[in-house]
Amino acid sequence: SIITRLLQAADYDVEKAERGIVFIDEIDKIARKSDNPSITRDVSGEGVQQGLLKLLEGSLVGVPPKGGRKHPEQPLLYVNTKNILFICAGAFSGIEDIIDKRFHVKKSIGFSQPTDDKNIDKTQIMKYVTPNDIKSYGLIPEFIGRVDEIVVFNPLGEEDYKKIAVLMINEMKTVLKDKGIEFVYDENTPSAIVSKMDGNVRGARDLRNVIRRNI
Repeated sequence: SIITRLLQAADYDVEKAERGIVFIDEIDKIARKSDNPSITRDVSGEGVQQGLLKLLEGSLVGVPPKGGRKHPEQPLLYVNTKNILFICAGAFSGIEDIIDKRFHVKKSIGFSQPTDDKNIDKTQIMKYVTPNDIKSYGLIPEFIGRVDEIVVFNPLGEEDYKKIAVLMINEMKTVLKDKGIEFVYDENTPSAIVSKMDGNVRGARDLRNVIRRNI
């Protein structure tokens, strides 16, 4: 289904699709429940990772252009995923505890010794993430090995939320204009909206709800 969407975006041009970009969000949701390998693969975890691994490694995927269920007789289009750029993203909630534990405890034979973490910036703990931390979180080593670049994004700040609020308000203004309603706001509106955010608001999706409740 992933390659089908890519093929549709490329107007069914196989050559173009084979140089495409695939963004897979919430990749952390397929982490297995335990760091220990399982004999039986869980479809909500390791089994899905194994399936995606074939795409990341580069394989020839047969894709039914019109969907396989309604048109089982149609010829397949074959897409080589070798040169497709895969970007996997996720919040990885809780991985901070794994990173923090690694800095605080150093294992030795029979004992656990605290490490010197004076130089660790606890406010930016995510920037110290390693492939082993992601493995402990629940992604299998083979999967991590295929995703060879790890990038950490900083949390949104107040100024970021203001910029996003402006975009959302203008979008709302356009929708209301199409319905014959004139929406007017001043330069202080984005700041006023952001000031109504509480500690539970995270990301642009929650900000949109704040805007809807206050406008």
